[in-house]
Amino acid sequence: MRTTRALAAAGAAVAVLGLATPVAVAKDGMNLSPSNVVALPSVIARGGQLTITVNNCTGRATASSDAFPTTTLRTGPGNVATGRATVSQNARTGSHSISVVCQNGTVINPTAFTVIGGVRGGLGGSSSTGATPTDMAIGGGLVALAVIGGGVFWMRRRSERHI
Repeated sequence: MRTTRALAAAGAAVAVLGLATPVAVAKDGMNLSPSNVVALPSVIARGGQLTITVNNCTGRATASSDAFPTTTLRTGPGNVATGRATVSQNARTGSHSISVVCQNGTVINPTAFTVIGGVRGGLGGSSSTGATPTDMAIGGGLVALAVIGGGVFWMRRRSERHI
């Protein structure tokens, strides 16, 4: 029984060391290249601000896209570069890419974020101004129905008094 426990403990120790060694070698013994470009929010309206994050980015870094001007990113702890970019007012709707250039390489995310059309606030989602012909027909029909209903009610009340 004691031998089984000792073997299990030794096996667990070897497994932990065996899994940790490649990670340590990859970080210290190899040149890392930038990876994982993330833009938040991933869906944004024109004029909105994006937060861009890149992993494994060393030194000075810049991010560029056809939807915003080139932006400088700040590299922080753990070689994570971050920055903010404002989407242009005339950016086309649809998916956009972000290209990040770091001292240790370049990385591109071809579908980093999506630009949607602007929102017209205060109009309840309406995209037309004034009443449409359909609105006029509905309103006219309701007014006509109210006049007819009022006339019928008045005629019935009037005939009840004579009886």
